[in-house]
Formats: sequence, C-alpha cells, structure tokens
Amino acid sequence: MTQETIYTIQQVAEQTGLTSYTLRYYEDIGLLEPIARAANGHRRYSETDINRIMMLMKLRKTNMSLDDMKYFISLYREGSATATERRELLEAHRQVVNEQIEEMCEIRRFIDYKIGLYTEEEKAHNEQHEVSTIG
Repeated sequence: MTQETIYTIQQVAEQTGLTSYTLRYYEDIGLLEPIARAANGHRRYSETDINRIMMLMKLRKTNMSLDDMKYFISLYREGSATATERRELLEAHRQVVNEQIEEMCEIRRFIDYKIGLYTEEEKAHNEQHEVSTIG
C-alpha cells in the first residue's frame, strides 16, 4: 500500500502560484473540501486537493466567476445525478471562452497590422537615412 504525499500550504502555493491567502479563501468559500490538518493545526494538502486547485485555476483563467465555480463544485458534490447540468454549464462556459479567443485573435491581428506598419516605417526611415548619408 502506498502512502499519499502530503503538502504544506507553502508547498502548494509554490507549486500552483497561488498565495496562501487565496488557498485559505478557496477553502473558506467552499471551493475546496476542508483541508486535512496536522496535529499542530497546519493544513496538509493531498494530491486530490492539488488536482482540484489546478482545475479551479483553469476555470479562473477563463474568467469563470467564483459564484459559477462554487455552483459547479456544489453540483459535482451532488454526484452523477447532476452530470447533465455540469456538462451544460461547461458547454455554456466553453462558448464564452470561444468568444474570448476570437476577440483575442482579433486583437492579435490588429497588433500584427500595427507591427507591419511600423516595420515599413522603419524600413523607409533607414533607406532615407542611407541615401542622405551617401550623398
């Protein structure tokens, strides 16, 4: 039987990039199950806890609200009877993410356009400078 690795809040903060304050907050608002405690009261995170944190981080990076995340987690805790509702929630969120991606692509196209303009401007300036220094 293998023993599960446990992590301190500092180790989890380092591994995830979240602050210890954020980790405690996620637990306080119910995004995480109550974290196990050592005899001295310090939090001890499991691999399961870290996996949940990584999932939450992905959802936050896509701008899912904390309220929606809490709702999703509450559905998850209810079990397979809520699978349809969880899927629908994620499908709706995927549409929002797709719209964000398209918006970012449009912004990237604008940036590429501006880079092209400035590249041409630099080229023209350098050619003009070469002509003026030759003559």
